[in-house]
Amino acid sequence: YVLLNKPKDYITTTDDERNRANVMELVQGACKERIYPVGRLDRDTTGLLLLTNDGDLTKKLTHPSSEIEKTYSVELDKNFAAIDMAAIRNGLELPDGVIIPDEVEYVGDSKINVGITIHSGKNRIIRRMFESLKYKVKKLDRVYYAGLTKKGLPRGKWRFLTDQEITMLKRGTYN
Repeated sequence: YVLLNKPKDYITTTDDERNRANVMELVQGACKERIYPVGRLDRDTTGLLLLTNDGDLTKKLTHPSSEIEKTYSVELDKNFAAIDMAAIRNGLELPDGVIIPDEVEYVGDSKINVGITIHSGKNRIIRRMFESLKYKVKKLDRVYYAGLTKKGLPRGKWRFLTDQEITMLKRGTYN
């Protein structure tokens, strides 16, 4: 059970025909066993990524019914208007359905920085939410995933999960 603070420009697939930088390179030598990313983060998205060889836990964490909580720090190309904050809180109609975040707040004094917590695992959902309101996401960083944080874990570095964290994930007591 390896937790990585993924840097930008790394892909999360284990095979890539275009030979791009891959998260597996960052955790090379972490363990003898072959491990796999749990879910995906876009190439441009940074932050928490769990890797494991525990197939049961992977299924549990990636299945929509588990409703895994994820929090992202978002930097936008312009100030996020209060009316758009209200719209996102009330739910947005996207081509694949309505998405309602659990929480969305300004971060700090700047109106371009937003924190958002969701349970959805739909592809590129955070970017698509903001794009639907005519904002461009400049930076997207997953800071919380299923009870895990990146506190003390520098970008591009990894660590093993503690026994307590593994127990929390297996019991499903992370939200």
